[in-house]
Amino acid sequence: MKTILNTDNAPKAIGPYSQGINTGNLMFLSGQLPIVPSEGKIVAQDIEGQTKQSLENVKSILESAGCTMDNVVKTTVFLKNIADFGKMNEVYKGFFSEGNYPARSAFQVAALPQDALVEIEVVALKD
Repeated sequence: MKTILNTDNAPKAIGPYSQGINTGNLMFLSGQLPIVPSEGKIVAQDIEGQTKQSLENVKSILESAGCTMDNVVKTTVFLKNIADFGKMNEVYKGFFSEGNYPARSAFQVAALPQDALVEIEVVALKD
């Protein structure tokens, strides 16, 4: 069974994809840009603000499926500049319970949609 995840508390998809897919036990969330849902655009100009907004968007999608950030088992972080890794990491760790951090990969990429500094996708396990 496959259920489309969709909430107004996260940005609408800017292409032919869903905010996320719930397969029953596993949820796959599309990469979340730091778009403020009510504005429809990126507001923060620094990596800290953009990381926070991307993770708030992830959190909103998870909450729409009855989950929390502690359900996340894997994240992939795409950074425009790998030099921002430390600053991103400081914000990132605040979204998870101490000792319950998911597995993670982080990459520098040539560019991100809407000239974002970060995009974050997750896989979560639904209890």
